[in-house]
Amino acid sequence: MSATRMVFILVAALIGVGIWLTGYQNVHWFLYLPPAALLFAGITGICPSHMIFRKLGFKGQDHGNRI
Repeated sequence: MSATRMVFILVAALIGVGIWLTGYQNVHWFLYLPPAALLFAGITGICPSHMIFRKLGFKGQDHGNRI
């Protein structure tokens, strides 16, 4: 598993703990979307926001020549 995927999972867990500490009844439903997307990206390796931004015309990272 790559470091990027672990970062996605860690950030999703931290947001989830924040939601848990504030109480589930006080949290707006919109706050559940980022950890769900990050958890999905961490587990599958597919980042939905990266795909959306690529379709909007933003360029991805250029990794150069890898040997």
